[in-house]
Formats: sequence, C-alpha cells, structure tokens
Amino acid sequence: MTLRFGTAGLRGPVGDGPDCMNVPNVVRTTAGLAAWLAGQGQRGGTVVVGRDARTGSAEFFTATAEVLAAAGFDVVALPRPLPTPVTAYAVRELNAVAGVQITASHNPASDNGYKVYLSGGAQIVSPADRQIEAAIDDAPEADSVPRAAVATSGSDLVDRYLARVASLPRSPHRDLKIALTPLHGVGGETAVAALHAAGFTDVHVVATQFEPDPAFPTVAFPNPEEPGAVDALLELAADVHADIAIALDPDADRCAVAVPTQAGWRMLRGDETGVLLGDRILENAPAGSLVATTIVSSTLLSTLAAARGARFAQTLTGFKWLTRAGEGLVYAYEEAIGHCVDPDAVRDKDGIGTAVVVADYAAELKESGRTLVDALDALHREFGLHVGDQVAIRVTDLAQIDTIMAKLRSEPPFTLADEPVTLTDLATDPGPLNTDALVFEGATVRVVIRPSGTEPKLKCYLESVARTGNRDTATKSLDSLRRWAIGLAG
Repeated sequence: MTLRFGTAGLRGPVGDGPDCMNVPNVVRTTAGLAAWLAGQGQRGGTVVVGRDARTGSAEFFTATAEVLAAAGFDVVALPRPLPTPVTAYAVRELNAVAGVQITASHNPASDNGYKVYLSGGAQIVSPADRQIEAAIDDAPEADSVPRAAVATSGSDLVDRYLARVASLPRSPHRDLKIALTPLHGVGGETAVAALHAAGFTDVHVVATQFEPDPAFPTVAFPNPEEPGAVDALLELAADVHADIAIALDPDADRCAVAVPTQAGWRMLRGDETGVLLGDRILENAPAGSLVATTIVSSTLLSTLAAARGARFAQTLTGFKWLTRAGEGLVYAYEEAIGHCVDPDAVRDKDGIGTAVVVADYAAELKESGRTLVDALDALHREFGLHVGDQVAIRVTDLAQIDTIMAKLRSEPPFTLADEPVTLTDLATDPGPLNTDALVFEGATVRVVIRPSGTEPKLKCYLESVARTGNRDTATKSLDSLRRWAIGLAG
C-alpha cells in the first residue's frame, strides 16, 4: 500500500516504507508537485514552505524546500515552526504559485502530513489533486531527484501576518482576561503575540502545554474537541477567573472557545461560535456580503444571513470548498471548530485570527455587562433555539458503513423525534453538493449522515430547533435523534 495524495495533500504515520511519511516520499511528492506546477506554466514562481514541530517536520521541510529550489522555484522557507495560517497568509500575500505546510494538524502524535495550497492561498481541489498524484507516480526515485540548499527567510511575513490579525478588532475595549493553550503545538507564541498586538495583554497560558512538543505528553489526543484535552485550560481559567478560555489545535488553524457560566466552564460548540462570529462580522460588512458553512453545520447561519441582508452559501465539508463559496465572502466556518474570519488575507481556517476576533467581541460585551452566552441567547430568542450534537459510529469493517448507508437509502425513516422527515440523497445531487451523504429533514429536526473521509467511522450530525426557544423541547428532541443515530450500529 502506498500513501496517497488526497485531501489537501498527504497525511499518515511517520515511518519507513511507501505507506508512511518519510523523506523519500516527501521528496517524490515534491518532485511531482514541481512537475505539475511547471506543466501549468508556473515554472520559476514563488513557493512558500512552512512547518509545524511534529516528529519529522524539520527534515520534511528541508527536503521540500530543496527539491523546489532545484526545480527552479523561488522558495520562501519560513524561519521556524509556525502555525498553518501563517503559511496560508504568505501564499496569498506574496501571490505565490503554491505553498506547502508540513503538518498533521490535530492528528495523533505518530502522524505527520504535507498540506498544499495553490495560487490565491486556497487548498487544492480536484482535478489538481488527481493530476498532482499522477505526477508523483511518474517522479523518479528519491535519490535521483535534484536538491539545492535553501536559506530560511520570511520573518517579515510573520510580522505582516501579526499586523493584519491585529487590525481585525472593531471595539476599543480591552478589559478581558484570557486563558489560552496551544496543546503542545506551534500556536502559543504567535497567538500571544497576536493578542498583545491587538491590545489584549492579560493573557494566561497553560505552562505545561505552551512549548511545542511532538509527543503531546499531557493529552491523549491533541484535539480541543476530544474529552479531557482542555481540562488543564479550564482549570487555569477557573484559577485566574478568566473571562474566556481559548484552545488551539497543534497547527493553530482551529480554535475552541470556552465561557464561564453559573454551572461552571462550558465549551462552545463549533456551531455556536460560528453563528456568534457570523453575526459579529456581518455587523460591519457591506450589504449583500457572503457567509458560508457546510452541509453538516447548523442551519442557523443561513437564517441569520437572510435577516441581516447577507447572502448564504452551503458547501461540502472542508475549507477547500468553503473558501471557494463565492465572491464577496466575509466569513466561513465548519462545525469542527474551524473559522475563516478574514478571507481577504487567509483563505483557510485560522485559529489565531479567530482568537483575536472572539476576544474583541467578548471585551465589547463585557463592557456592557454581557457575555458571549448572553449574545448567543439573544440569537436564539430571535431565531429559535438551535441545539446540536454529533454521533460517530466506529466500525472494524468498512463494509459495515456501506451496509448502513444502503439500508437507510432503501428503507429510510418516515419520522424522527416524532416528526415527519424527508430524505435528500446527496449522492444523486447534480450540482456541487454531490457526495455520499444523506440528509433527513423535518420542520424542526435535521440529521446528516456521511462516512468519514479519514477514519473508519459513520458520522451523524444532529440538530433540533425550538422556534419558541423552549430548551426542554429542543433537548428532548435531540435526545431522541441521538438514540436513533446510536441505534444505527445495530
């Protein structure tokens, strides 16, 4: 089995052999990318190369930069391990023909990856991914691929990125105490610098998780959404009486937000942060601006956009689709805590920029005696209470997923949570939403079911809406949807 060039690039365990991330595979992948770029008439253009601090990242970074340099490209090799959004920003800022970030985002410690951006700073999509994969297959053996030494550069790009992020706030208020963790990733230094540049100086960090560490020693799984991953952050937030708590994933392209409540600290769901930021950004956006989210996210952003005089787009999952949602895009998010808050500068999710925008909003609310929870409650009063959850059915045999999906297609439920529902099979969609997914929708319930693209899981995305804002009604309905989804495992 060979490690294949798929969504955004490569991702897999670090090790020897054709099915792992290692220098020979990275060299051949880069040779294929260089050949494809040359075939597109982009020989000799600028290519940005960045990296995180995972095992193997330094070696893979050097190999990537050296192969591209030998192929005649002007390589900007960023000066140190940096967040993925910095690379995405640099590609767009320099009008580069491509960018490569060595990262496996929030994957386990054993993994690494190779993420590719094209001109304009967006992730690759078909048919480029398949064409690049074919070029990789045609590349020579790694020891026959030319390499040329490259000096690191681009410190000024980091400064320019920080200046851009610092320009995002709209409120003059800065009385806010922030607790933050980068979960042993590369976002800590940049996040603190960005918050300070934006005027937020009362920042407290989880010391045991602040320095990059490829072993991720204090968490079982380096993803803020995983149980236990943010325990140390919430303990710090309680100890220092923070106003908000922020967790970045290891490459800092995702941002999770926690808020204090009377019942204790609560993590906001990605959909909750998403609608808060959507409303915030639309406050000052031109009429007719575009906001976007994916087929598996909450329906609330669509309702809000219509009420705010904005346009709304729905895409397939992934920021490679979201950032191509259309002209006039001012904000996009996916429920998996990814937010694009400044698409003119970063055409990807950006945890650093998100942290600054969230802090700015929280500080303005605090000045008037309110919180992010109050703002969320106000939206629910205006548009109805939207509550959601996700159920993941892990399988040992991928055929089980096909069996479940086939049965749902042939024998779909007519009611869910005691409400009539209709089925939309996106596999038959003739347009851009064509994918292997099923959408069951009623007046106040919605379930989206799709196979995971990266894990042996069937994912079920659940939403219940109480138009009157009755939490008991919405919760009861959501519980019913959850039981049904769990029962799909048999």
